[in-house]
Amino acid sequence: MSLSLYDVTLPAFIRSFENLSAILKKGEAFADEKGLEHKTLLEARLIEDMGPLTAQIQRASDTAKFVAVRVAGIDNVPMADEEVTFADLHARIEKTVEILKAVEASAMDGKDEIEVVLKTGSGSKTFTARDYVLGFAIPNFYFHVTTAYAILRHKGVPIGKMDYLGSR
Repeated sequence: MSLSLYDVTLPAFIRSFENLSAILKKGEAFADEKGLEHKTLLEARLIEDMGPLTAQIQRASDTAKFVAVRVAGIDNVPMADEEVTFADLHARIEKTVEILKAVEASAMDGKDEIEVVLKTGSGSKTFTARDYVLGFAIPNFYFHVTTAYAILRHKGVPIGKMDYLGSR
């Protein structure tokens, strides 16, 4: 059996969101234990020109969701990017996972060569679904998940590689 676009995306994204949710819980507990305002972590950035922790979760969510929209053909579920608390971020992750879990693997079968148009502020880029998934969506998703992890680790949250990878 060959590896499908579904196999390399949605189940892996769901697992990463589960791990990310656990990491966020550790971040919140750390802030509470240290007497830090939650916004100290939620608004933290690795460097000034990068998005804060909240934006990293939002972009990971969008990237995962848009694979389902662009490749599986599901309807987009708009999310307003208004998360400002740990509870908001957990709700965003839960909503994203719910969307991903509703996608049948067969919805992505045979779609490797369909056209995917990625629209940006500076124009658009056209990919095959395979190139979009492998060359853009997967790297972009893990960039934002890794950056969220790195922000929390940089701020002293006691997390490590196994938190990022998960226990499965």
